[in-house]
Amino acid sequence: MLTQEQQIFEQIKKATNILITFKKTWSGDSIASALALFLFFKKLNKEVEVVAEQFDQNRLFSFLPAFTEIKNTLDNLRKFIISLDITNTKVSQIKYQQEDNKLNFIISPKDGFFTSDDIESKSSGFKYDLIIVVDSPDLESLGKVYDNDTEFFYQTPIINIDHKSTNESFGQINLIELTAVSTSEILFSLFESFSRDLIDDNIATCLLTGMIAETKSFKTSNITPNALLAASQLISIGARREEIVNQLYRSRSLNVLKLWGHILSRLSSTLNNSLVWSTLNYDNFAKTDCEEKDLADVIDELIINIPQAKIIVIFYEKQKTDINLQTNVIVYSIKNINSLDLLKEFKPIGTKNLAKIETDLPLAEAEKTIIKIIEEKADKLSL
Repeated sequence: MLTQEQQIFEQIKKATNILITFKKTWSGDSIASALALFLFFKKLNKEVEVVAEQFDQNRLFSFLPAFTEIKNTLDNLRKFIISLDITNTKVSQIKYQQEDNKLNFIISPKDGFFTSDDIESKSSGFKYDLIIVVDSPDLESLGKVYDNDTEFFYQTPIINIDHKSTNESFGQINLIELTAVSTSEILFSLFESFSRDLIDDNIATCLLTGMIAETKSFKTSNITPNALLAASQLISIGARREEIVNQLYRSRSLNVLKLWGHILSRLSSTLNNSLVWSTLNYDNFAKTDCEEKDLADVIDELIINIPQAKIIVIFYEKQKTDINLQTNVIVYSIKNINSLDLLKEFKPIGTKNLAKIETDLPLAEAEKTIIKIIEEKADKLSL
């Protein structure tokens, strides 16, 4: 009987065109593991593409090899074929023109004429014959990549690779390693089982980036000896550790540092620092020239610098209309606490470790109301 790793590579060998994708609320591990797979498959001379919704090309991980290969949408997933029987009548000329919402094909015969009986239409097979989903709890987390083409996902084999207990095992092959600290660590073991010689410095750099990003530079509580051994082996292969650390933790822009200052000046905590939160008003973003996406860096800094924090909450104002503001809330929680449950009353979106809501409550009222709710739920969890 084939091992799970052997089953995976059997599917890869059979595939002619592979899609790699990950959740729209992506993390550094999502990006790095997807790019490591992309580079590894290129070494196997496979046709491969990486696609993820809401992927911003100007992000923190742009230093990674092949970063610009990541696309936002699935292109040319399936072709529509129109066939014309020319057994009895040959074609002299073919033209097409757009008329309102219709595309008309104008076919001139050399002699005789064509009828509707001469025409057939059909859809081709899908562009990809294998899907690999990394670091994603379920297919719905892929966003529009899945929602717009559900039939494609139902008809195409899926390999699902993740390290979180929240994964719903939605693939035909599910490589879920709960003891791994990141999906990138799982991939390193997978690549080694096939051929360590194919892991070059660029692939090693991607894998180490995923591990460092997921563990906040090996400062989270779930670090294992296996993870540290894998990291040291990746460095020996050629992973550029200094570049990774410099890019992820030593290259914050002045504007982000200013935003970080506003967060720190309003930082509050309770439950022996297990619950930490802060607030930002709309002017804080305007004056620092920062955006909502910059909050991910701020949350990372809080995780690293307050290791006892189990729940981190950021309240911030966002413009809803020309004259009205709304309050947005981001909640981060450690593995055994469900952020979605903490915000259940407000219909949150996101994952169990990072959830978000929008509310029309003013900033101060939202802070008071939501912190009280989270405190009550945290008490039941004995934080």
